[in-house]
Amino acid sequence: MEPMAPPVEKRRPVAEINVVPYIDVMLVLLIIFMVTAPMLVQSVPVDLPDVDSTPTEIDPDGNTIIVSVNAKGVYFIERGEEQPKAMVLADVQDYARKVTAEVPGTRLLIRGDEQVPYGKVVVLMGGLQSIGIKNVGLITEAPDPEASR
Repeated sequence: MEPMAPPVEKRRPVAEINVVPYIDVMLVLLIIFMVTAPMLVQSVPVDLPDVDSTPTEIDPDGNTIIVSVNAKGVYFIERGEEQPKAMVLADVQDYARKVTAEVPGTRLLIRGDEQVPYGKVVVLMGGLQSIGIKNVGLITEAPDPEASR
């Protein structure tokens, strides 16, 4: 008689999911997001001069537009001797577009109140950039030399 073969055991299916490859993929995605997240910050490019920060004179000849932002975040255009009127961003953009179209060398300066939220000045700069004005200056007060003593 022939020797009997040992009984064949049936393999049961494994009901476990191997999660190691998923963990590897998640770690790679985490690293990618950590590296790219700081690059997603929106910014407004500002051209800063490569010279000493000396006081500049504002031309009285009318080739300068000064946009002021008061402590409440309201925009005003100061030009000439007339009293400035409160404006919204769209009005400032329209005015700046018209003036720079007529006189291309017009400088635009922003004067912000010390208490104004930073976002209001950034919104103004972004709005001016969106209509094609690339060179915008900021007006500040010179530090008091007596205060540092």
